[in-house]
Amino acid sequence: MSAPSTPSRPTVTEREARQVAEAAREQDWRKPSFAKELFLGRFRLDLIHPHPLPADEHVQRGEEFLAKLRDFCETKIDGAVIERDARIPDAVITGLKELGAFGMKIDTKYGGLGLTQVYYNKALALVGSANPAIGALLSAHQSIGVPQPLKLFGTQEQKDTFLPRCARTDISAFLLTEPDVGSDPARLATTAVPDGDDYVLDGVKLWTTNGVVADLLVVMARVPKSEGHRGGITAFVVEAASEGITVENRNAFMGLRGLENGVTRFHRVRVPAAHRIGPEGAGLKIALTTLNTGRLSLPAMCVGAGKWSLKIAREWSAAREQWGKPVGLHEAVGSKISFIAATTFALEAVLDLSSQMADEDRNDIRIEAALAKLYGSEMAWLMADHLVQIRGGRGFETAASLAARGERAVPAEQILRDLRINRIFEGSTEIMHLLIAREAVDAHLSVAGDLIDPDKSLSDKARAGAQAGVFYAKWLPKLVAGPGQLPRSYAEFHPSGHPDLSGHLRYVERTARKLARSTFYAMSRWQGRMESKQGFLGRIVDIGAELFAMSAACVRAEHLRARGDHGREAYQLADAFCRQARIRVEELFGRLWTNTDDLDRKVVKGVLAGTYEWLEQGVVDPSGSGPWIADAAPGPAQRENVHRPIR
Repeated sequence: MSAPSTPSRPTVTEREARQVAEAAREQDWRKPSFAKELFLGRFRLDLIHPHPLPADEHVQRGEEFLAKLRDFCETKIDGAVIERDARIPDAVITGLKELGAFGMKIDTKYGGLGLTQVYYNKALALVGSANPAIGALLSAHQSIGVPQPLKLFGTQEQKDTFLPRCARTDISAFLLTEPDVGSDPARLATTAVPDGDDYVLDGVKLWTTNGVVADLLVVMARVPKSEGHRGGITAFVVEAASEGITVENRNAFMGLRGLENGVTRFHRVRVPAAHRIGPEGAGLKIALTTLNTGRLSLPAMCVGAGKWSLKIAREWSAAREQWGKPVGLHEAVGSKISFIAATTFALEAVLDLSSQMADEDRNDIRIEAALAKLYGSEMAWLMADHLVQIRGGRGFETAASLAARGERAVPAEQILRDLRINRIFEGSTEIMHLLIAREAVDAHLSVAGDLIDPDKSLSDKARAGAQAGVFYAKWLPKLVAGPGQLPRSYAEFHPSGHPDLSGHLRYVERTARKLARSTFYAMSRWQGRMESKQGFLGRIVDIGAELFAMSAACVRAEHLRARGDHGREAYQLADAFCRQARIRVEELFGRLWTNTDDLDRKVVKGVLAGTYEWLEQGVVDPSGSGPWIADAAPGPAQRENVHRPIR
């Protein structure tokens, strides 16, 4: 029996697209959230201090695996070969499978290693330092590929069937993006049409990380609404070798040259209904929930990049002399080294704290994980850029060229290229700003959202007004004063002989209240237009990210001091980071109200209308011909299948 014809790409309004995204997010806050409270002006230090700790058995298991993985990285992985050949050797992938690296996060009862999020991240940082493409391979497989959504939403039969394969033999990939669909999934065109006990998939997926070599796929597709089917975007586990699946291209990028990322076409691919993850219409919620902790894999590799950048900056800046002393002792270079050291300390603090909270599952960490991804990807890029500048001309030169003329093959330019994608992967910086801002104002929208919704009736608005009045009557007075104004608050963070971190925590407390007041004022001023003030919202989120990082850095420093592990040095790094962060925060506050956002909008309208086209004269355009967006119409493949499973 043939499947019904495939419907065309859905046409949706901006409001409909927002409704789809809103329906996919978790609506309730059943657990406390440090970051959510921070954006509301409440500095809940008790939620993160004392620093949560892993159980001894988790530490032992994690450390034993890290020792094996380090040996493998040092003896079996040649990052220069991967960069040269733009491919991870099959033997390396096979070795990682044998080591259990593909099952790090999978429970031991399914053949996995059962590592905690903390040690999974440490492993990604380690292997990513050997070659970031390997980190991306393992992360895409476990953080967003088949194992994580099945762990959260799969049936027992699905777990029994697929998790043992993912733990040892099979590589998985996650397929959501399409040539004309990025962060707006309401326009998803790939369809899954019910047909008996199967669904029939048709469509094209773009940027399928691991898709070229994958054995199993998580595919997001739209099920048409029909009798007995509620329809909507739905998640499926799909065998990559199924008839009708063609990997049409292996994509190439400016960095991560070993990445097995492709274009995958589905043409009448039959998928058993038993392979559907969750109910119809739950696909986006599954994807977003998976990403809540899955996003922590990217800052893990950013931490690894920071550690390596610090090592190279230290060694090079001590060896290279200019004007009679090492370049690191010149203030212009030294400030960059200080930034790398302090920021690496803070990023690791954010990552470990968020990961340990994820392991304990006592807190809702959706904002913390998003902040870690946003902040880690932005700051790692800056650290790598500073490293290239510190290295000078050698920073711009490739490692192969350096080696060819007899110098140490330091891939500084490569790490800059490899890190750049992290500001786009799994939610671009711009999208992360909007996602976090939505969660940060959730309490306001819960009580006052109907007041600014044009579709609500007068009675609904009146009810919302009464609710809002009660909420703000209790909330606003609490933003006036707090522990941040008391000189002796957080005194335990000023032990004898150490820098004073208590002052930084008082600053965080005061600034969190100021941030909440600024958000409230903006909502009062712009009301329904608030969602269009993306520049303002981005700065609000960036301030929150700095405050979260400051808090994590101070808590980590005190934790290390208490256990006698480089405590004095940790306090110095935390102090340096907090002082640097405070300067950035004050600049961001200034730009909340003094900026060029309105003027920028006018200029952009002019640019898009061709008003300034004369400014483009005097150059030639080296771009090739072809459409801006490739045709993704459903149908049979016209290209050779480059799918390359590794066995």
